[in-house]
Amino acid sequence: MKAAVKLSARKKRGPEVAHPGAAPDLAPTVGKNLRRLRSQRGLSLEKLAQASGVSRAMLGQIELGQSVPTINVLWKIARALDLPFSALISSGAPRGSRVLRAAQSKKLMSHDGTFVSRALFPFGGPRRVEFYELRFAPRAVELAEPHPAGTTENLVVTTGRLEVEAGGERHDLQAGDAIFFQADASHAYRNPGGKEALVYLVMTYAEGAGT
Repeated sequence: MKAAVKLSARKKRGPEVAHPGAAPDLAPTVGKNLRRLRSQRGLSLEKLAQASGVSRAMLGQIELGQSVPTINVLWKIARALDLPFSALISSGAPRGSRVLRAAQSKKLMSHDGTFVSRALFPFGGPRRVEFYELRFAPRAVELAEPHPAGTTENLVVTTGRLEVEAGGERHDLQAGDAIFFQADASHAYRNPGGKEALVYLVMTYAEGAGT
């Protein structure tokens, strides 16, 4: 096993509002879901802000559909609510076959746009297994908050190179390499190369997560 190594290029936290290229049509869906889920748990905006580390003002703007949060902020909120990420972006789509056209995809981004996540499943309700396409711009660094207890990630690099830091270890992945790790602790990704890294990720939550 490789010795523990910290990623050398930790990125500074930027604004909580997502990059302008993020899908604005997600804002009303996220806002409605957040307001409903928070109310179901009897949480005030102040209490959710304390639990998630997201400011009360930002939570209020999200609930009103006035801003699209970064993907990192959404992860913080999902973890505080002990729910799968998809619980916040689900739109209650009907059952049956669904074709997810690339041109109509809804993308979530980091504040600077160097990290892009596209859900490869319909937003039809929370689920135990989620499938994502991730794109990391050259030199991009993404710090991930801990996910709910028992969550695992299984990803494969299809283009470029990716460094993954998890469990106190750093792993250097080339195209074709895959990794599986526990994602209920802080972890990080970094693209050390000069071209975009394309990654596919399967996120699996523990049985009964969020129930």
